[in-house]
Amino acid sequence: MKTISSFTVNHDKLKKGMYISRIDGDAVTYDIRMKTPNGGDYLSNGALHTFEHLFATYARNSEFSDRVIYVGPMGCRTGFYLLLRDTVSAEDAIRLVRESFAFIVEFEGEIPGSKRIECGNYLEHDLDGAKKTAADMLDVLKNWSVTKLEYQK
Repeated sequence: MKTISSFTVNHDKLKKGMYISRIDGDAVTYDIRMKTPNGGDYLSNGALHTFEHLFATYARNSEFSDRVIYVGPMGCRTGFYLLLRDTVSAEDAIRLVRESFAFIVEFEGEIPGSKRIECGNYLEHDLDGAKKTAADMLDVLKNWSVTKLEYQK
């Protein structure tokens, strides 16, 4: 079988940040790398789960809601994928991610979609862990620009 493109990226060179992973027609996949691959420090399941609920809720309620295709975690627990229509500029994609992460840092109250009837694993959430991850990534992305969206070779 053909190797999928994400497996051709040298994960030993990936750093925390936001990158364009691929473009398929009018869909742009952003790789939001929150942990260093194979670094021994990964997103805990609870923090990852809570982060997913909050990130997806914010993005799907933003001004770009009708152009958000998918928000979800990487199986390796080092980050998230954000798929947007190509009508969202790269600058706006970076802004959406920053705004989403600021929302997570400031979030208080009941996690959206965290009731038993709404979620398949409603007991495994970690709001404090999600907030710490979001705060760390806000620092990483504070000066992020379109020129940094390309994977380093």
